[in-house]
Formats: sequence, structure tokens, C-alpha cells
Amino acid sequence: MREQYQSRINELIKYLETQQVDLAIIKDPKNVFYYTGFNSDPHERFMAFVIDLNKQNQYLFVPSLDLEIAENASFVKTIVTISDELNPYKILKDTIGEGVKAIGLETKVISLYHQEQLNQYFLNYSYKNIGEFISGQRMRKTKEECFKVQNAIYIIEKVMAEGIKKVKEGMTEQDFTAELEYLMRKFGAEGPSFSTIVLSGEKASLPHGRPDKKTINKGDFLLIDMGVIVDGYCSDITRTFVVGEETEKQREIYDIVRKATLEGVNASRAGIPIGQIDIAARNVIKEAGYGQYFNNRVGHGLGIDVHEEPSVHENNDLIVESGLLFTIEPGIYIPGFGGVRIEENVYIDEDGTAKVLTTFPTELIIIG
Repeated sequence: MREQYQSRINELIKYLETQQVDLAIIKDPKNVFYYTGFNSDPHERFMAFVIDLNKQNQYLFVPSLDLEIAENASFVKTIVTISDELNPYKILKDTIGEGVKAIGLETKVISLYHQEQLNQYFLNYSYKNIGEFISGQRMRKTKEECFKVQNAIYIIEKVMAEGIKKVKEGMTEQDFTAELEYLMRKFGAEGPSFSTIVLSGEKASLPHGRPDKKTINKGDFLLIDMGVIVDGYCSDITRTFVVGEETEKQREIYDIVRKATLEGVNASRAGIPIGQIDIAARNVIKEAGYGQYFNNRVGHGLGIDVHEEPSVHENNDLIVESGLLFTIEPGIYIPGFGGVRIEENVYIDEDGTAKVLTTFPTELIIIG
């Protein structure tokens, strides 16, 4: 991994040099992890990977309480600690010194407060957004990264297989969610990669609904969307089940979504605009007469974050290339009736073909 971190940093430095940046401050914790191997949520405290291009130095700034973990985990070995009573921006300025005219920032994560602090300690500087370049770097996954996502998928599929055995008519969505999240930890995950979604009956029409005290009843759709974090990488899988016995309309909608997911997977290959994958899946649903019930993108990138680049929507002209890893998750969501989503995780291999990383069956499974 040491070579991988060095390669990532070298690529970033080359870009920063073309942008004539003197100082890069990388604050997004997931980006800090990507370049250093140190994975931490600092909460309100200051944490950053800092590159001083003028003096060719690299620093990892961390809260004092994280020093021991940082020393063990970080590829970048010059670690600057900040205790809670000190102003981190003063320490940053004292460490870097004068001569900073252009600062590279991830503008999506820099708040107005952070900007005010920079303005106080670094006078008359300009800034350049380096966030898009970093997103582009992270978007192209190595085989090692793919393997890490694959491991997270393996665990969440074990959770899915064991979890559905625990469904009982009359149990609440919240109780079932608790069972699933217990299994995540039991099978070796660090935790869920996002808030687990368990929706039953009519609530399955809510793409990002939340589990509550609603009971899971006979005849309900049961939509489960969940993922885990393992070694800093995420999985994200959705399957939809029926409790008891399906109706003709439930079967019809399910089969349409399953076909749409398959068409999206089949369209996935290097050399095409990524929007064509969305269109391939969406057209199945449109042609079946349910287009109005699918009004979101078909997928998103997956890696250190559960949602990252690329965004798989019909107007995205990004050309698919080897190393992209993303979800394909079309759905039909009918208010007052319910909904179906089936989600696969796909990696574009070095030969440009799509490798489907998810293996959990997509055939309709009846529970109970």
C-alpha cells in the first residue's frame, strides 16, 4: 500500500504544480484516508492532509487525541497535533510560514467559517478548487480497491441471506433493522456504510424512506437497502422481497425492474458515455408504462464513500473507462402501492468489460 499512497500523492502534486498552487489543504476525512491511510472522523476538530509545495513538505494535522492512531496508520509521517484549546489555523500558519499566494481547497467541504480563518492567517491569497481533481482520482479504482469493495459486498450479502431468515409477520421495520445491523458487526464489518433502509408495504414507494414502527405484514413488499464498511471501503446492495404471496401486479413490477437492472448491467462497458447505462435501464421502465414512477438517476460511484463519482444519470457524458466502480439500481415507486428496487455493483475491468461484483440472487424471493 505504501507505493499506492505515494503514487496518489505524486499524481496530485503534478496537478497542483500545473495549477501553480503553493499550499494544498485537504480536509475531507475520506480524502485524507485516500492519501494517507489514516481513517478518522474528527467531528468538529481540525484534521487535514497538507502539502507545502514551496518547501516540498507534507503534513498530517490531527487532533492531539488521535496521535497514536495516526502514527500507526498514516503513510505521511510528519504529524502535527492540535490540542483543543488552540486555534488550528494559527498552528497551520506557524507551520507553513510566509510565501503562500495560492491555496488549493476542496470547495465543497470548506465552510464560510474555514474561509474566514484562512483569511485571518493567510493574507492576500487566491484559492483554487482541487476537489474535482481528487474526485476524479478516487473515481478510478485499482484492482486492490475493487477487492476491498468486493469484500464489503461479500459481508453484506451474508447479512442479507441470514437476515431474511429472521423476518416474521408482525415484527416492526425497526426491529428487523436492528437484526440486520447486529449481523453486520457479527460478520466482521466496521458498521453500516449508511443508515439501513427497511421499508414494507406502501412505504416501499419511498426511495429513501426510514424504517419505523410499521409492522411487516403478509402481502407486503419488503425493500432492503444496506451496506457495510470494511477496511475503509463500502458496499451498497438493494433487494426487494414479498412476504407471503405476491399479487399479479407485484410480480409484473418486479419483473420489469429486474429486466431494467439487467439491461443497465449489459450496457456497461468502456468507451461509451456513462449516461447510456442510465438510458438502457430507464427505457425498460418507460416502455412498460411506468416511466413516471422512476424519477432519479440509475446509480452512483462506490468506494471509500457510499456515494461518490461517477453519477450515473442520462445526461452524464463522461466516457466509461477501466477502473470505474458504480451501482445500477433502477426502481419503480408507486405512491399508495409500494415499490421495487434491485441494485447491483459493477466494476469496469482492465479489458473494458463489466464485472458484476454482487452475487445475491435477483429472482423474486418470497419470505414466509
